[in-house]
Amino acid sequence: MKGHPSVRKPLRFAVLASLAFCCVFLGSTLRPQTIQATPEKQHTPCCGPVTPAGERLASTLDSMNVEFLWLAHEHVNWETGEPDKGAEDEGPGNHTHCSAFAAAAAKRLGVYLLRPPEHGQILLANAQADWLADEAGSKAGWRRVSNMLEAQRLANQGSLVLALYQNPNRHVPGHIAIVRPSQKSQGTFEENGPEIIQAGEHNHNKTNVRTGFENHPGAWPDGVLYYTHPVA
Repeated sequence: MKGHPSVRKPLRFAVLASLAFCCVFLGSTLRPQTIQATPEKQHTPCCGPVTPAGERLASTLDSMNVEFLWLAHEHVNWETGEPDKGAEDEGPGNHTHCSAFAAAAAKRLGVYLLRPPEHGQILLANAQADWLADEAGSKAGWRRVSNMLEAQRLANQGSLVLALYQNPNRHVPGHIAIVRPSQKSQGTFEENGPEIIQAGEHNHNKTNVRTGFENHPGAWPDGVLYYTHPVA
């Protein structure tokens, strides 16, 4: 009986029928779940609406003209971003100006962030990171934001929010940018992080954290910290 064809054929048909049923069942239950998730993330705003206060914040940030001021490889006035030495100057302080721009924008919004003359422009971003994490920063009204989703939500509501990377080597520059209001989708947000405005090796009126911090290995995503301060 063990090798008889009349026994083997029914067994083969039973196995094949079971496999076919499983494939149909799994396909019908699993496939729709994977198809439906992506379009939803592509169109759902990640972080709430941009309020009137958020629109005023965006307007102030746009007025800074960052793509034409605080340019890399020129020594600049920290507050205006205008070159304040000749183009031939090769002295210190003419590399990039992310921290000077952040301090200038904060001042324009009526908020104090560590800046000249309390600290020079050289390695200012690292110094700002120490200052924000210290008692001095909290006394000035700054607080740490727990995650980047909350950072974007607060910016949308009109709060000043900083994205900050402190270089582990304190003799090498870190980086700092300002989160700007944006109604980006959940999918785009998860891929690239909050919308920012920044000075740096490349100045951007609008970019994202992933792109803006790409010259700093270890920054995106977990090395970037967020701080916020209310704007009057």
